[in-house]
Amino acid sequence: MIAMATWGDLAAYVNETYDVLSEDEGEIRILFNFEHYDDEDERTQVIFLAREVLDKQHEWVQIASPVGLADKIDLKALLTEVGHTTIACGAAIMGDHVVLRHALPLTTLDLHEFTEPLSLLAGTADQIEEIFSGGDEY
Repeated sequence: MIAMATWGDLAAYVNETYDVLSEDEGEIRILFNFEHYDDEDERTQVIFLAREVLDKQHEWVQIASPVGLADKIDLKALLTEVGHTTIACGAAIMGDHVVLRHALPLTTLDLHEFTEPLSLLAGTADQIEEIFSGGDEY
């Protein structure tokens, strides 16, 4: 078990493992690449990782991925789909976008407790984006 007890530990792991698009203090944007079987099956998903602090003392990581513009999506249908088909994420509006997101405490987080929810959220966001936005923009 590889523990990532701080944001710095997680950021170092992410920089070694994923395609980092940008990094600011407390936020990392990555491009999650899915395995593909041919050139036409190449899909990716933009993922935002953000450091959150609960009660001014507990570090968490929020994993979020945009699935479309809020004013272009049938939000009731999207929430119904998320309610019926997702396991480890919820939907929210952040800025102009609908995102799927999940949060994990960093104190006792190990590698699998991060990578599995990240992969699950990326795959779910990609599917929701395809259904409601009709493409692979994010």
